[in-house]
Amino acid sequence: MNMTSGQIWLIITFLALGSFLIRFSFLGLIGNRPLPPWILRHLRYTPVAVLPGLVAPLVLWPQASGGQPDPARLAAAFTALAIGHFSKNVLAAIIGGAITLFAGLWLQG
Repeated sequence: MNMTSGQIWLIITFLALGSFLIRFSFLGLIGNRPLPPWILRHLRYTPVAVLPGLVAPLVLWPQASGGQPDPARLAAAFTALAIGHFSKNVLAAIIGGAITLFAGLWLQG
C-alpha cells in the first residue's frame, strides 16, 4: 500500500490529536478536582500492570536469542520476582535480576 506524504501527515495529526484529547480529558478537565476513592484505588495498580507488560516480551521472546526463551533471562526474571516478593524492595529486585542475567549470560558463553 503506497501512501503519499500528505496521507501520512494526516494520520500523524489525527493520532496526535487523539492522544492529546485522551490525556486532556483526564488531566485538563478533572485535574483540579479530587478523584473518588474507587478511582484512586484502581490507579494504584497502574505501575504494577505496566511493568510486567514491558518486561514479559523481553524475557519470553528476546531479540538477542532470535525470539527463543533462554535460561539466563528466565532465571533473571524469576530471581527478580523472588527478591521483589520477599524483600518488597524494587531496587534490590532490579539489581538481583541484573546480576543473575549477567552471570547467566557469562556462563552460557
